[in-house]
Amino acid sequence: MLKNNIEVDVKIKCIEEGMTQTQLAEQIKTTSPYVNRIIKKQDGVVNKTFVQMLEALGYDIELTYVKRED
Repeated sequence: MLKNNIEVDVKIKCIEEGMTQTQLAEQIKTTSPYVNRIIKKQDGVVNKTFVQMLEALGYDIELTYVKRED
């Protein structure tokens, strides 16, 4: 993977909203380094902060859980 699509999407959405990653972090009550670390993860981890961050940017989040058969 060359660049995480989420990282690109979040940065574009921040620009569209006129918001920096620092302002986004303040809005969801976390730190900007933590926001930066989350959007750069390439392992597909979704956590509470990730969901809050996307919702703050106007994304409508719907999580779907799928049970894998091992």
